[in-house]
Amino acid sequence: MEKLPVEKAIGRSLAHDLTEVNPYYRRKCVAFQRGHVVREEDLDVLKKMGKHNLYVGSVAADQVHEDQAALGLAPYLAGTGIDYDRTAKEGKINFRAQGSGLFRVDRERLKKLNGMQIPSMPTIHDRFPVFEGKTVAAFRIIPLQCSKSIFERMKALADTPLIWVAPYLIQRAAIVVTGSEVYSGEIEDRFVSRLSYKLQQLGVETVFSTIVPDDQQRITEAVKQAEQTAELILVTGGTSVDPDDVTHRAMEQAGVKFISRGNPIQPGNHLSLGRQNKHLYCSVPAAALHFQTTALDLFLPRLLCGDFPDDDEVANA
Repeated sequence: MEKLPVEKAIGRSLAHDLTEVNPYYRRKCVAFQRGHVVREEDLDVLKKMGKHNLYVGSVAADQVHEDQAALGLAPYLAGTGIDYDRTAKEGKINFRAQGSGLFRVDRERLKKLNGMQIPSMPTIHDRFPVFEGKTVAAFRIIPLQCSKSIFERMKALADTPLIWVAPYLIQRAAIVVTGSEVYSGEIEDRFVSRLSYKLQQLGVETVFSTIVPDDQQRITEAVKQAEQTAELILVTGGTSVDPDDVTHRAMEQAGVKFISRGNPIQPGNHLSLGRQNKHLYCSVPAAALHFQTTALDLFLPRLLCGDFPDDDEVANA
């Protein structure tokens, strides 16, 4: 690869994509692609782009071009449920989710990869819910080329994939609504429709729902009935600090073992998580009715993947 003044680069092929940034038209795009043979009529455009010198030719035998680095590493970086660009643009490729699930990233190895200072791989957050086509990461090397030894080090670090999508495993859910005022009809229930919609967005069918009064035994019986229909049971209401709130006691009476009783996230402090054998349970406080996003939206995708958080994770959520 050789650096030449633009006038002396006529007839030579570009060694990398050239980007045009036009603030007037709010445009940033590739004006000349790698391999383009520079022509005399290109000179005015190149100078308006601020290009007075160009890199032309091919890389040395002991170097790896930015395009080859990205395309060569992509199959190693991408794991299950991840697709990626088959051509590089400006030395960069994007990674996308192939379906719905929870995006996962090996954060320690990603930190080591980016810590090499040659590669750049930004990603969305670990355990972020994704859908088909969602862009989850990108990769490029920062310089135009790197040594083969650096490339091999990057490849060795990706001996197993750094990013993947954990698919949703649970497809059926049941909802138990508690509250004497709802059971009697004094207050219209809005929990079933709201929670069913959230579940549907994640590909989960609500196969059972019922409304019971604030009676510990009745709630226990409803939870056991729900267990016969679904793997995930959401129990709403009666989760705060009032003396009449018996939901958690009723769930424990049904055999639920709570991993967390409450959590530090607001809104939704009174959401708790539990399990019993293959069933997962979530007590959903009234905050889920009044706020678009609560603690439920953070933990629900994880529950659907069987990625049950431990108490340390809940405390640091």
